[in-house]
Amino acid sequence: MHRIRIVHKEWLVALGFLAPSLIGFLLFYVLPFGQSVLLSFQDRFDQHLTLMNYAELLQSSSFRKAAANSLLFTGISVPIIVILSLAIALMLNKRVFGRRAMRTAYVLPLVVPVASLVLLWQILFDWNGTINAVCSHFGLERVDWMQSDAAMWVVILMYVWKNLGYNVILFLAGLQNIPEQYYEIANLEGASPLRKLFGITFVYLTPTTFLVLLMSVVNSFKVFRETYLVAGAYPHDRIYMLQHYMNNMFLSLDIEKLSAAATLMAAAVLILVFVLFRVERAFRSFME
Repeated sequence: MHRIRIVHKEWLVALGFLAPSLIGFLLFYVLPFGQSVLLSFQDRFDQHLTLMNYAELLQSSSFRKAAANSLLFTGISVPIIVILSLAIALMLNKRVFGRRAMRTAYVLPLVVPVASLVLLWQILFDWNGTINAVCSHFGLERVDWMQSDAAMWVVILMYVWKNLGYNVILFLAGLQNIPEQYYEIANLEGASPLRKLFGITFVYLTPTTFLVLLMSVVNSFKVFRETYLVAGAYPHDRIYMLQHYMNNMFLSLDIEKLSAAATLMAAAVLILVFVLFRVERAFRSFME
């Protein structure tokens, strides 16, 4: 009985510390999202429940284009940043020349404001920017990068450069948590570097890789700030994302259709996260 009272008291103390954050999360995230879901089923004029907002949304060519671009961006950028950050983390985990300087260089974009990063990319890819200046010097034609099919790759490059350092830090933490004894035993048994990489490193990095993959997917849906600052509210068709569509719906005060688009986007993210959880659980069961 005394032990139950102690546990109950500890739960009350923990709840007291968590209460401010839980109340804030409930008031500013859960309730507004629930209201948004409810609005997505309401008619714009007579407020009765309907699926018309979703029907009009799926019939909209602008929404389909935005959804396709967002999924394409995620499908291309996430594998690139996960593989690249893992490769860099494996390199920095070894004793290489200039390791501390390289760690600082990869982490630096995390502490620089987004507006400053965008200014840097405008200097590089503007019509009168550095890259076009170099092209002109060698007799090549100038390219309006943000108004061409290459705009998607410019945004992918910016996304990878901005978020690479955070993923590298996570992978480095995961690598340093792998017991060194495993590699020593593998060396005694004559295991090749490739065998140690796949049999030890990748196996014990599974939870970290899942976390990096999850964070990369979530961050890929937050690239609107950079794209908006570089190309404006109506960018090239290749980089017209879901957030652009929702921003334009907000400006036109079509709140119901905006809520429907936000609900579909949230559902898509939840489905991706659920699939990642299932894959990670299946892989871990297979390895065990």
